[in-house]
Amino acid sequence: MQRRFLTPVVLGILALAASAPPLLAGDSIYGTVTAVESARVVTLDYGAGKYELHIVGIDLPPKGPLADQAQQLVVDLVRNKNARMRFYYRTPAGEMLARLFTDDPVLGIRDVAVELVRAGLAQRQEGFDYPYGELAAAEAEARAAERGLWARPQ
Repeated sequence: MQRRFLTPVVLGILALAASAPPLLAGDSIYGTVTAVESARVVTLDYGAGKYELHIVGIDLPPKGPLADQAQQLVVDLVRNKNARMRFYYRTPAGEMLARLFTDDPVLGIRDVAVELVRAGLAQRQEGFDYPYGELAAAEAEARAAERGLWARPQ
């Protein structure tokens, strides 16, 4: 008799777990960045699964030395380290756009996109910024210092 009761309970719990709500804008997930495909695309392992994240709000050089430097900066900041992503939205193609933050005892908490823009290795997407203007401020700093994309030709 207990067995007859146990089966519906277990099935109910499994159904509830499988029907977990999808991520909503503003949701945060902690995990470890296990791969850096490019300066804009990383894989975050959150324990129960993995997400391929596209960093929101930045445009990067498609190839060349600055693209390589941008990818290396992302590797240095987050690969094989704890990180947090804040979900923004999914594109019609299914890409998950998110902010990505370091969670490192030495580096502290840093926004990866802001660090790329500040280094002059990416620029803010036209018409886009975070709520407090962090990308615009980082881009202005990189332009003033003539870093990366804003460097004067030699």
